[in-house]
Amino acid sequence: MSAHAGSTPDRRVLVADLDGTLLGGGPHHRQRLLDVLNQEPDITVVFATGRGLPSVRALLRDDPLLPRPRWIIADVGSSVIDAEHMAHVRALETRLRAGWPGARRVRAALDRFPCLTYQEQVLQDGRCSYYLDPDDLSGELTEAVEELGCSWSYASGRYFDVLPARADKGRALRLLAHMLGWPHRSVLVAGDSLNDLSLFRLGTHGVVVANAEPALTARTPPDDRVLHARSEGAAAVLEGLERLRWPRRRSLVVGYHRPPVRWVDGVWHEPSSPNGVLPTLRAALTDERLGAVWAAVHVGETPPPPPPGPATGGPALSLLPLPPDRWAGYFHRACKETLWPALMSRPDLIRDHPADWADYEAVNTSFARHIASVAERGATVWLHDYNLWLVPAALKADRPDVTIGLFHHTPFPAPDVFRRLPAADQLRDSLARLDWAGFHTPDCADNFRRIFADAEVPAPHVGVHPLGIDRSAVARLARARTGTRPHREDRDARSVLSVERLDYAKAPVHKIRALDTLLAEEPALREKVRYRLICPPPEPGIRAYDATLTELQDAITGVNRRWGSPHWQPVDYIPRNLDFAAVVGHYLEADVFWVTSLADGMNLTAQEYISARHATRRPGVLILSRYAGVAQHLGTAPLLTDPLQPLDLVDTLRTALTMPLGERAEHLTRLASLLRTPDPTDWARTVISAIRASAAPRPGAR
Repeated sequence: MSAHAGSTPDRRVLVADLDGTLLGGGPHHRQRLLDVLNQEPDITVVFATGRGLPSVRALLRDDPLLPRPRWIIADVGSSVIDAEHMAHVRALETRLRAGWPGARRVRAALDRFPCLTYQEQVLQDGRCSYYLDPDDLSGELTEAVEELGCSWSYASGRYFDVLPARADKGRALRLLAHMLGWPHRSVLVAGDSLNDLSLFRLGTHGVVVANAEPALTARTPPDDRVLHARSEGAAAVLEGLERLRWPRRRSLVVGYHRPPVRWVDGVWHEPSSPNGVLPTLRAALTDERLGAVWAAVHVGETPPPPPPGPATGGPALSLLPLPPDRWAGYFHRACKETLWPALMSRPDLIRDHPADWADYEAVNTSFARHIASVAERGATVWLHDYNLWLVPAALKADRPDVTIGLFHHTPFPAPDVFRRLPAADQLRDSLARLDWAGFHTPDCADNFRRIFADAEVPAPHVGVHPLGIDRSAVARLARARTGTRPHREDRDARSVLSVERLDYAKAPVHKIRALDTLLAEEPALREKVRYRLICPPPEPGIRAYDATLTELQDAITGVNRRWGSPHWQPVDYIPRNLDFAAVVGHYLEADVFWVTSLADGMNLTAQEYISARHATRRPGVLILSRYAGVAQHLGTAPLLTDPLQPLDLVDTLRTALTMPLGERAEHLTRLASLLRTPDPTDWARTVISAIRASAAPRPGAR
């Protein structure tokens, strides 16, 4: 929350009870409220609770869904704490506790009432708290309290608090608001118990939650500024915020199934690479003028603490909580076993699991609702990839006012392959609700248009915008690792490198078999060539690549056993993620970079290899699959190969390894001159502009 103590023209203050209010309701609504408050630094959060400070601090430590307060009104209004420093505001507490006789005298005076049970386990400050049955709340008891010069509060049919005569939550808030210059119109109070009644008598905006004590509902003064919510707990607070239009609706919502930061081992981790969709969007969306928020899924039984946002240089985030079992059905199986094979032009691998498809539908529907809740009227929504193909239909049904674009970072299959999908018609109907669709290559854009050839509605607007890399960042890192002196070549040894995630579409086994054949045909290359394969596995739970992993490991073992020696192994297999700086180091060591994708949206590693070698004046050779998207932008400059033709793989690798030094230098220079893709941030801005320009209705569109 904002750390500013005073008022600003846009300052808004949420004052809310804990038990039954901020702590009430389901985890989804609590997460949504937390997201709203994290995205709105101008909303100051104040707890107004019957708990003492030690109890509140324990909650803040243990409950990741609890918003972080700027101020705490504790002990039913007897204590006021500056939560930034966890320090009591003694100037206010002196006024609130004026005339307090002290806990020892209060307890001694009330010992004659056996119906009172002192709350020994509760640490108390400036009050005395008891348990009391409703039938035992008598005039004799309350008169005894008043004779002590104290006031009292009774809540939830159980809690009897003896307080200083001038202490309650409402008076504490009045003093705090006066000290900080908060006008009544800028304050929203929310509560559920009778000891919150004093808050509702201040004349501010208010929310009485649906699960409130009936006595609070009955005794709250009639006031148009007070909402008697239909929802419970956190959901009711959201109702109140929405009623006042306090949550900032965003003019640009980016929807991607993953956030730009990862929660691992209790820590948020940012991408180490400057390239790829996550760092690209993260960099582009930090421009506050865009009014952007990133909507993504968070997988886990318990949510993480608030992720880093605008204050730390990242975009505002809005996370949709998802249980691990729902994520497994949606992503591990529906995405990877049903949709991914079609994208990779492997319809023979498509698996149809109705239960998993139901998870895909449910996640897409929830995602659409989540986006709708943060998008302002007429907003631009930028979706990414096949994981959200059903969002357009669900979102347009609820929010026809928004403009929706979807960029495909993967290939888009030919119509005959797309039609092999079990839910092809459902998916096409949803994609038809897009205003704009983007692709890396003209071929993919054409495949997309063709799926609407026999449709009753026209295809969405289509754009081709190839994604590049941050060449300057790669060059700086490469130079920092090596200096700028030319690299001295070892004229005999050759190193070959591939950097790719484990996926049958990357054809890793094809490469191992080609190397095996080449070593059999060219004995002079033995002990002279080392192939390094950096190939991290997918996240745990994805089974679609299990067979590929087994086949790859067996192939590597076989090649190393056949051709290896005590001092040399032909294949150096690295099955883990590496820091980007380490990857750049491997680019600088590799004479040949080998890309054999059977299908690829763009392929950024090839661009990184070219940039790193060129920046350090090192020659190099790029072997590039004809099916990689970047091949359409580099023409015939790379050594093009067809991974579906085993002999072609062997021959192309042989050519690369035997290319003379001068040719390798010319080859790399030519490749570098053809890297004309825009800077990733410029790419993102261009795509956003294209989506917004597509807002005009299409003829015949629904």
